[in-house]
This record gives sequence, structure tokens and C-alpha cells, in this order.
Amino acid sequence: MAAPRSRNAEQTRAELLAAARARFAADGYERTTLRAVAADVGIDPALVIRYFGGKQELFAAAADFTPDLPDLAGLAPDELAGALLPRFFAEWDRDGTFLALLRAATTSPTAAEKMREVFTAQVAPRLTAIAPDHPRQRAGLLGAFVIGLATSRYVLADPGIAEIGHEELTAWAAPIVRHVLTGPAPVG
Repeated sequence: MAAPRSRNAEQTRAELLAAARARFAADGYERTTLRAVAADVGIDPALVIRYFGGKQELFAAAADFTPDLPDLAGLAPDELAGALLPRFFAEWDRDGTFLALLRAATTSPTAAEKMREVFTAQVAPRLTAIAPDHPRQRAGLLGAFVIGLATSRYVLADPGIAEIGHEELTAWAAPIVRHVLTGPAPVG
């Protein structure tokens, strides 16, 4: 017989969030169930509902994060990738929150909206502040590039991207980041 769990609401909530992140990252939004998350923690599914209300609220809590992005003002164009990409790598590798959101965003409108919110509120303002022109387009294109990079590295596990280190990946990506954020805009 298993030892009874201690009654610690904060610890149980933290365990549920960790289990939810792992489930959403591995199974996506649609296939993750409250029952599976509860089983991963060893509690009754009713407690998940008690703490979070439902699957959508659990996902929102599990996918809540604030990327730690640097101030890019004053950086030379050649320094942008070196300042930005390590921060993205740290977020991607941290605790599964971003990966859960990334995987779920491909199948869930709720997750896709959460991804847009994070980008619009937290990432885009940093990028548009340094754009010489067309700030929305430049921020959107860099967002597409970074999301594609994360998808290729973590979801598709493309060996050409997944097997190289962060420094080498930054070196490969630097010209793209520099051009998208500060290069000449297309004419026409």
C-alpha cells in the first residue's frame, strides 16, 4: 500500500503543473487528459478540477511563461543573434513549458492563441523596437524562423539541427536573424 500523500496544496499544484507540462509536451493538447495528469501525480482527477477547473485552465497555467529577452537597443546587427538565440534556447530547454505549448499549438486553437499572446505581448515589442522599418513584418518573420527552428530541433528532431550545439546553431542562424531584423526591406 502506498504511503498517503501529505496535504500540501502548493506542492500538489506544482506537481500537477509539472505533470501537465510533460503530458502536453509528449501527447499534445488533444490527447492529454485530466485523468492521465492526475495519475502521473498519484491523485484523484477531481483534485485537478479543484485546482484548475478544467483542461483548458490547466493548459493555460502549464503554458504560462515569460521569456527572458534582452534589451536589443544599441546592439550592432551582428550581435543580435548572439543576444537573442541563447535566451530562446534557455526557454526551450528549461522545464518543458515552451515545448508543451509548441506541440499543442499545432492541434489546439487554445494553444495557438496562447502562443500568439506570448509572441505579441512579450517577444514582438523587443523586436519591433530595433527594426529600421516594417516592424510587424520583421518581428513576424523572425517569429516564424524561431518557431520553425524550435519545431525542427525539438519536435521533428531533424538531425542537422537537433545534434548541433547552441553556439554552432547560433553561428548558422546569425546571418538570417541579422537580415530579417535589420537588412534591407524588399522593394515592391
